[in-house]
This record gives sequence, structure tokens and C-alpha cells, in this order.
Amino acid sequence: MTEQITIVFPIYTGVTHLDFTGPHQFVSRLAGAKVIVASVGGALVTADGLTFADLADLGAIGQCDVLCVPGGVGCVAAMRDAVYMDAIRWLAATARYVTSVCTGSLILGAAGLLKGRRAACHWAWRDMLPAFGAIPDPGRVVRDGSILTGGGVTAGIDFSLALIGELAGAEVAQSIQLGLEYAPEPPFHAGRPEIAPPAILEAVTARMAPAMADRRDAVQRAAEALRAGARPAGA
Repeated sequence: MTEQITIVFPIYTGVTHLDFTGPHQFVSRLAGAKVIVASVGGALVTADGLTFADLADLGAIGQCDVLCVPGGVGCVAAMRDAVYMDAIRWLAATARYVTSVCTGSLILGAAGLLKGRRAACHWAWRDMLPAFGAIPDPGRVVRDGSILTGGGVTAGIDFSLALIGELAGAEVAQSIQLGLEYAPEPPFHAGRPEIAPPAILEAVTARMAPAMADRRDAVQRAAEALRAGARPAGA
């Protein structure tokens, strides 16, 4: 790939850092890629014990070729942040590909970008996508036109390889995959609810339950605001 391509990861406090650091590692190996990690005002972002600094100011980025919105428990607060959401809509209107990992698809939905589109999401949140008119898809990587979404967290690596394949071809994607030795062989088969031992699924679901009511309420409020007149990108 000879042309420069700008890829923007808009992060926020409470992001799941692997949602963007996994894809970031892979797309950073793509020749000609300018990869920008940004936050509102360029502010520090804390995520699962790490602090990310020297971030670009999200509102000062005029355009991008790829917008990749990561997920995390902080996605609820991000959906409530008008400055962040306005930047998502603006950049999505300029992008060749609008993408997400994990619950980043809920942010895309809240921005009005997924109506009638198939999208992936973390398994525990996937059933919230229809609130935004999206069609939930259990796939690890889902493409619907120029919308490319990855499932939960580690699916971001599979997603990034699919994205690289779109941008530069399968040979480039495979070369990067080999260079980073991505050949997963998990020691346990518990990474999806349909294959996890029932007791493990029950325990993880119970652990998530206390927070889910607030998250569902936030999604419903965002969906109501969207129906009340929030404009999608390009409108």
C-alpha cells in the first residue's frame, strides 16, 4: 500500500485497553498507516490499571480513513458525552470504513450509524444493539458494507487482520499475522458462552448482573435521544 491511510482510535476512561491495543499493534505494522489514538481534549485516559498519555485531541482531527471505536465499561459514559459523540459522527462521515470492537458497536449505534446494519458486539451486550436499529450478529468479525465490527475484546485481533486484508490485501495481512505470531491455541475452551462450562457461564453472568441494569438504561436513553432527533453522520 503506497498511499497514507489515517486510522483513528477514539478512547475514553474505562475503555478496555485490549479492544484498541490489540488492533493498534497489528495496524501499526501496516506500511503507510498513520495511527492516531485520541481522547476528548487529549486528556489522559485510564484503563484497567494503565494510563495512556500523549493522546491527540479528538475534536481537532479533521478526517480519517478508518474510524475504530473500542468498547469497555466506560462506553456508557462515552455515549453520554456530547463532545465525544459529536466527534464520532463527524469522523464517521469522513471515513472509508467505520469500525468497532466489542461494545464500541453500541457507541456507533448511539451515534446513529448502525440502523439496519448487521453488527458484532461482546456477547453479554449484543442484545442491546436492536435498540439502535442494528441487527445483532454473533460473528467474531462482521462486515456490512463499509461497517466492520469485531466481537468481544480479543476478537479485535481477528478484526484487525480482516481490516488489513480490506486495505492492503490478504498477503499483507498474513505477513503481519506471521510476524506477530498470531496462532491462538487457548488452554481452555471457555471463550464463548456457547462453549464455556455451564458453571463458568453462570458465575460470569452473575458477576456482570449488578451493572447491567444501568447499562441497559443508558442504552435505552441513548436510543430515545437518537429517535428524538440526534442526527447520524452525513445527515
